[in-house]
Amino acid sequence: MFNQRIKIKDLLATAPTGQQVTVMGWVRTFRNNQFIALNDGSTNNNIQVVAELGKFDDALLRRFTTSAALKVTGKVIASLGKGQKMDLVADTIEVLGDSDAEAYPLQPKKHSLEFLREKAHLRFRTNTFGSVFRVRHALAFAVHKFFHDKGFLYMHTPIITASDAEGAGEMFRVTTLPLDGSAPRTESGEVDFSQDFFGRSANLTVSGQLEGELGATAFGDIYTFGPTFRAENSNTARHLAEFWMIEPEMAFYDLEDNANLAEEFIKYLIRFAMENNREDLEFLAQRLADEEKQLPQDKRSELGLIEKLEFVLNNDFQRLTYTEAIEILKESNYNKKKKFQYPVTGWGMDLQSEHERYLVEKHFKKAGNPHGLSCRNQSVLYASK
Repeated sequence: MFNQRIKIKDLLATAPTGQQVTVMGWVRTFRNNQFIALNDGSTNNNIQVVAELGKFDDALLRRFTTSAALKVTGKVIASLGKGQKMDLVADTIEVLGDSDAEAYPLQPKKHSLEFLREKAHLRFRTNTFGSVFRVRHALAFAVHKFFHDKGFLYMHTPIITASDAEGAGEMFRVTTLPLDGSAPRTESGEVDFSQDFFGRSANLTVSGQLEGELGATAFGDIYTFGPTFRAENSNTARHLAEFWMIEPEMAFYDLEDNANLAEEFIKYLIRFAMENNREDLEFLAQRLADEEKQLPQDKRSELGLIEKLEFVLNNDFQRLTYTEAIEILKESNYNKKKKFQYPVTGWGMDLQSEHERYLVEKHFKKAGNPHGLSCRNQSVLYASK
């Protein structure tokens, strides 16, 4: 069979005992006219394919360019070189897809995120994006597993809706009416949405909350997990026009139940990623550390990525009421010396990110671990203890 193959991640987890295998992947590098670093996206690590000198035609060897797709069948042996524990000594090599080395823009070196942003169709082939999306996949799977194991029902809530979910954000409008000014009008001059596809104004969802609450009153415990859209024109790292949101809704839960579920959920996801994607997390941690070396010392994280995740896993969350949080912030030197961008005026104001960071890092002395979480009604603030 053509696809009777083994994934490179699975192959690297075995012992080299001379077994015959078939792998398929893309060329990362080809050196000394003999050694092919092959990767199939299952891991950042490559399998070294050995094309023994004199065994393959020169015309075939010239096709082993970066990103060329190969099918390799051969014998797995212990590697004599450094950097890998096994080699795949090729018996046959078939080129499944050629790659023009002169035109292919990704070379075997580290590329900046700015450069990769301009190569959106190819950036998944890099180690950085490979790690990010394997972790994202694991977390999405873990979300469903967590709630399924706790007896929650998964609800698909509408993506196109007329609900604004308690005014959660500016909404993108969906319409089939012409946008050139010729849309039908009412007597008052407003656009006549009664002639639109849905017979009324419709938008992309900002939340599945409304339908989720209805589901909870019938099924008890439900969760939604799907795309949501916000039309705020905010160009910051904390605002996205499109993202996937998880919203559990539970009947018969009190505030402490909510807090317990949130803490258990976060720790479950982190533990799942640490157990199943350790290699990818360590790569991302090193990349982050390398990036931060270019920053001033006071802008660098006190803990590395792995250390932050382990800290959250191994510590209980600090819990306090909204009233207690306001009092701490109001009486803080930061507030008295007007160091907050948003001064703490008193009970009733919204807590900003800078306030949550102060509580976590300064007041509770949990520096380097800004995992602040606030529940929707602001009656409790959680910060990693």
